[in-house]
Amino acid sequence: MKNGTQKSSLENLYGIRDKRNHYHPYKKVGYPPVFIWPVKPLSALAWIVSIPGYFLPWNLFYMATGLIAWYLFSPQLEDYTYITLNLLIIVYARNSILVMIYYGLFHLRLFLQKTQGITFKFNPRWPDMKSKIFLFGNQTYDNIFLTFISGVSIWTLFEVFILSLAANGYLNLVSPTVQPIYFGAMILLIHLWRDLHFYVIHRLIHWLPLYKIAHYVHHKNTNPGPWSGLAMHPVEHLMYFSCALLFILLPFHPAFVVLTLVHAGLSPAPGHAGFERIVASKGKFGFDLDSYAHYLHHKYFECNYADGILPLDRWFGTFHDGSKTSHKKMQERFRKKRFIKRPETYNTYRKPFIK
Repeated sequence: MKNGTQKSSLENLYGIRDKRNHYHPYKKVGYPPVFIWPVKPLSALAWIVSIPGYFLPWNLFYMATGLIAWYLFSPQLEDYTYITLNLLIIVYARNSILVMIYYGLFHLRLFLQKTQGITFKFNPRWPDMKSKIFLFGNQTYDNIFLTFISGVSIWTLFEVFILSLAANGYLNLVSPTVQPIYFGAMILLIHLWRDLHFYVIHRLIHWLPLYKIAHYVHHKNTNPGPWSGLAMHPVEHLMYFSCALLFILLPFHPAFVVLTLVHAGLSPAPGHAGFERIVASKGKFGFDLDSYAHYLHHKYFECNYADGILPLDRWFGTFHDGSKTSHKKMQERFRKKRFIKRPETYNTYRKPFIK
């Protein structure tokens, strides 16, 4: 499959390109039949066990990775009693390896090897390699630096701090063998909690004072790649990884925290890949990355704050499904809030709207 702007026959089955060569999927952004009225229990159950569904392809992977990270690649809980440099290095190294492999594979295939060219790529341009708005003048270098220096560091600090509280007897520990139903339910519900937490903090950091301080760093990536997922200001990383703090209020197991942080640390990669699908099997199959909703957020800023199961954007009037109807509704909101008509073209890395 050639690189460049040449369309593949496979891409034509799933979407079209506009006059600027931007890709638009035929499939509109939607929500699973779970939080709807009237309720449809059979449809909800069918979605849970479907592919794609609640478990596959993503959640089961993050669950398994988090559990493996705790049970096979973490120090024993008693080792967290005293926070030492050696402990921090071990946990940081484990988290860094997870990020390096997972994000690196997306970047290698899609942006270095360019195996499928721009097939299914929303924006036909590649990440900026000469731009003053990014550290080192390079979008990818900027994103990788922020990911490891700030993101993985703050992820590690949250993990070590919370597990230190548990090791020192401040938290009510549970056992998966003694309380298997509670343990299993918490593991299964982590994604729902992450979805709710992400929406709340995401709306908060779009508040102008916090946007100017922190979130503008992430929104420099109007044409995101996998490494854009964790490319945030340290203040935003503190808010983002605070999802793990829930578990100090509940009966506790270390796996809850490790799995939640693994989910938060790894899940941004496919959502920021910049492609709708990864092409496999000699160009005859496209694996859906479920990334269009968040791509629209990076393009237009004030829509699709959530990115998962809970239809929070639909409930609060910020949903954009990629259709012309949704776009007109969004533009009307922009006009009412004195946003400019095309915010993606306006100095987006500093001030996405006019006062």
